[in-house]
Amino acid sequence: QVQLVESGGGLVQAGGSLRVSCAASGGTFSTYAMGWFRQAPGKEREFVAAISRSGGTTYYADSVKGRFTISRDNAKNTVYLQMNSLKPEDTAVYYCASRRAFSSGYMYLKYDEYDYWGQGTQVTVSS
Repeated sequence: QVQLVESGGGLVQAGGSLRVSCAASGGTFSTYAMGWFRQAPGKEREFVAAISRSGGTTYYADSVKGRFTISRDNAKNTVYLQMNSLKPEDTAVYYCASRRAFSSGYMYLKYDEYDYWGQGTQVTVSS
């Protein structure tokens, strides 16, 4: 059973930066594709970014493209989301998710494609 624990959330002013991390345990991390999702109050959970199991392929939602960077360190069983130029509309609970990937370059973009989820970390961007 894979367990995911997010950390690094907090309060930041608009235009600032924050990095959130997700530490995985209980599985072979390098065989799992990873993703970040977020959920703002009153809204549905939405896709933010995804990364292949090797880390060689990434994909971003249009709303964060050019501002956010997803990366992973398979030696540390950790995936990161570096968030720059933050906006108040980025305020949400950020969740990491994982699933076993059957191809080294494949990523998963949909909520229901993931098998494991973390508990989330709150990111608040003040204006």
